[in-house]
Amino acid sequence: MKIAICGISGFVGSALKHFFEERGDEVISLSIRSGFPSESIAQRLNGCDVLINLAGANILGRWSTSYKVLLRQSRLETTDKIVAALSLCDEPPHTFLNASAVGIYDAYHQHDEFSRYYGDNFLAGLVHDWEHAAFRAQSELTRVCTMRFGVVYGRGGGAMAKMLPPFKMGLGGKMGDGFQMISWIHLDDLVRACAFLIDHKEIRGVLNFTSPEPITNMEQTKAMGRILGRPTFFDLPEWLVRLVFGEGSIVMLESKEVYPRVLQEGGFEFRYPTFDSAMEEIVRVQG
Repeated sequence: MKIAICGISGFVGSALKHFFEERGDEVISLSIRSGFPSESIAQRLNGCDVLINLAGANILGRWSTSYKVLLRQSRLETTDKIVAALSLCDEPPHTFLNASAVGIYDAYHQHDEFSRYYGDNFLAGLVHDWEHAAFRAQSELTRVCTMRFGVVYGRGGGAMAKMLPPFKMGLGGKMGDGFQMISWIHLDDLVRACAFLIDHKEIRGVLNFTSPEPITNMEQTKAMGRILGRPTFFDLPEWLVRLVFGEGSIVMLESKEVYPRVLQEGGFEFRYPTFDSAMEEIVRVQG
């Protein structure tokens, strides 16, 4: 197959590129710059089998007014241009996988893909608008899947690259009260789930890309300390996290209990369903 990836240089994009090239697919990079005409994007996409859109500024940070604008522009404007380009293709990709996030859900309920308990904050609104933009590409020729990513853990980058160093030095600890649920996925399972969606053309719509076993921040902290053989006494109080990250602190402090019902009912099997199994693999490979 010929697969176009927007956001190919990132943690997830580079892993997808490696996976698909290893299995013999042709992978091309789709770069969308400000002022880049839709006709030029369409020329790149015409004849591709699959399009994967991962573009978007890092959600983890302090959300100043200007950074909020960047978070929205980097997702919505890019997706709008992609959708416009797809409408110009004579042979558009048959599958369009668009990144999304579990941040759309509220902090008070358990969620699968059929949950309608959405959050009432900037992040939930951003994800809602992002998915709405992507689904405008749905047509008789192109099916659309939005992948609601949990926290992505893997070797060599992502959230784990920030978490491991302090834990290895014995400086790790829980955030806030530690009772917030974390919905996460191992990078290898994320990549395999993308391939699963491409191969299972009957699946479309919203999918939760999360492990079937979410975990509390406190449980995660204890597991990391146990696997690394380090103490975990250096807790980060909620007030400090809020002081440093402001409104963006909800990414770390707000509970998200999310389950991948559609993937599991479709027959997808997770290689790393538990945090312990994921953490042990990451530590074994990274050392």
